[in-house]
Amino acid sequence: MGENLLQPSHFTLGGYFDVGLLKYLCFVLLLCLYLLIIGANLLLILVICVNRTLHEPMYLFLLSLFVNELYGSSSLFPLLLVQVLSDSHTVSAPLCLLQIFVIYSYGGVEFFTLGIMSYDRYLAICCPLQYHRRLWSGKAVRLAALCWFIFFITVSVLVAFLSSLQLCGSVVSKVYCDYHSVVKLSCQDSLPGNMYGLLFFSVSVSCPLCLIIFTYSRIFRVCFSGSEQSRQKAVATCTPHLASLLNFTCGATFEVLQSRFNMNSLPSTLRIFLSLYFLTCPPIFNPVMYGLKLSKIRLSCRNLLSHPRPDSDTPSSKNGSRVRFC
Repeated sequence: MGENLLQPSHFTLGGYFDVGLLKYLCFVLLLCLYLLIIGANLLLILVICVNRTLHEPMYLFLLSLFVNELYGSSSLFPLLLVQVLSDSHTVSAPLCLLQIFVIYSYGGVEFFTLGIMSYDRYLAICCPLQYHRRLWSGKAVRLAALCWFIFFITVSVLVAFLSSLQLCGSVVSKVYCDYHSVVKLSCQDSLPGNMYGLLFFSVSVSCPLCLIIFTYSRIFRVCFSGSEQSRQKAVATCTPHLASLLNFTCGATFEVLQSRFNMNSLPSTLRIFLSLYFLTCPPIFNPVMYGLKLSKIRLSCRNLLSHPRPDSDTPSSKNGSRVRFC
């Protein structure tokens, strides 16, 4: 009885508001940002793939990170660009569930990859003589693949539960589909889904966070007990990773707080910006940060864009495969 009313075929995204002709300016700015994200990440993906000297664990983890940036941003920008110009701001239920799947798997893969990268930095700084024995290219590929596989499975369960709920409403109070916002529309007991969502969030955060705390406690101990030169090298090699970690963590924290607590006292423009931060800033920040900070990537980009001779190679290839601070 009334079952069709409980399963909406479309959701209305209630986070949008009328900005008049400014929507065309917003569309252009968002389109330029999306094209910049695609270009920057694709360039570094291509550089790492074609340059064999970059087929080392650290760069393979970066490759997974850049692929994930494209994956996550593509879950948001195409729909966002359509909705900015639209007057109805509706999205079909299957597309809404797909967006939730991609966004949550993107977040999990991002944080876990950053956690694994902290272990890589720990080995390079604290155990340089054992680096290639404890972490090599094949193991790095398997770790990255395992990370993607785990979150594809766990998020699939999350979305499967969401699709089985009977809903009493169809208005999602965001500019994109969000798990918690859809669950709040449920007519039935959503405790199992909330418990699984809490478990998913706890594991996704606690596991990489414990690894990051452990590795950086060891790294800082080495830095403070070593020479000034070793301290400077450690700071140089950890700065991009720490910056990426802080950038994503802040954005994800904003989104979690906004989903769990009432922030209607904040201006609507600020709420939209905070909700989009972790999907827009890391995808452009990470390739720029690593492209500028890591000399091997910077030189490889320069050689690729300047069409080097087939027999030419980067200067770093003459130094062998020893572990070095970048």
